[in-house]
Amino acid sequence: MKDIHKLILSVSLLFALIVSSGAGAQDGLIYHTEGIAGSDIPVTYHLISTDDGLLTPIGLRKPEGNGPFPIVLFSSGNGGEGYQYVKDYSHNRGWTLEQFLAAGYAVAWLRYRSEVENPVYGGESLLAQPWSGRPVFNRAPLEYEDAIRIIDYVGSLPYIDPNRVGWMGVSHAGEMLMKITSIYDGLAAGIASEPASAGFMARGQVSSLSEISSEEYGEDGMSSLETSDSYNDESLQLAVQATHEAIDREVAMARIGHIDTPIFVQGRSRDHNQPVFRVNYELLSEAGKNVEWKSYDHDVHGFVYVWRDSDGDYAPDEVQREAISDSIEFFDRYMK
Repeated sequence: MKDIHKLILSVSLLFALIVSSGAGAQDGLIYHTEGIAGSDIPVTYHLISTDDGLLTPIGLRKPEGNGPFPIVLFSSGNGGEGYQYVKDYSHNRGWTLEQFLAAGYAVAWLRYRSEVENPVYGGESLLAQPWSGRPVFNRAPLEYEDAIRIIDYVGSLPYIDPNRVGWMGVSHAGEMLMKITSIYDGLAAGIASEPASAGFMARGQVSSLSEISSEEYGEDGMSSLETSDSYNDESLQLAVQATHEAIDREVAMARIGHIDTPIFVQGRSRDHNQPVFRVNYELLSEAGKNVEWKSYDHDVHGFVYVWRDSDGDYAPDEVQREAISDSIEFFDRYMK
């Protein structure tokens, strides 16, 4: 039975490669299309080549018609899990994407390789030289470099406008927006929602993964962000000042100096990383970048991506509706 499944997968991938090679897209293939419960717009899964020749998945949906459409790429967290993650999120975290589809955007959930502790961001640029007909890299590609390949790929699709590609990332994927735009100019606009940008801003270095797990995420590895008390003005001001003092300002501002993409930083008042979100915004603003800020009062980290409930329905609350309305209005200003 396993051999049959392998054969079916091999044939499917070969067929997908043949199909995609005629579609004008570069360095990727169409894998599978399927319906989404409660929607007339299906999802098509694409597998996209990374710098080192592996495949990373996206689940893409578009309005009816030939386009070319603006597209927003949606992402969350620090990577891994691959195709199953994209499939799950396409089916069960689709409310936000439905609002963008209704506003005329193509949309895609994407995934990239897992974030790694080392090498620390800001080290050597990825370089390759030929060896026996194949590239040899000076280091392994990182997750934000996978994302850049995805951006390039969707921009090559005939129904996507390559000059109107946006990014909406939560948590580490918000930090990835900073990393991407500091070395790459292919995004028209981006939203960093609750961006965990301590690494990008060079706020010290964590000595080990066990330290991250025990001190920041608890013994069970679960985040305590959902249960933090809301900052008041005084406590937030003190925490923001402490965060400014903890970062390597010279390094952070040098990285920010290359950014030329409009960015909307979304904070969350009940998140213990709210000072990081705010400092991310303040450094961009101080550097004269095109940046906006708004904070929302919500219990859940990643609240902008609404889950289906136990009955299979979406029940967004008022804060979630407000945040997504604000997000669409932001992208409209730069991508419509």
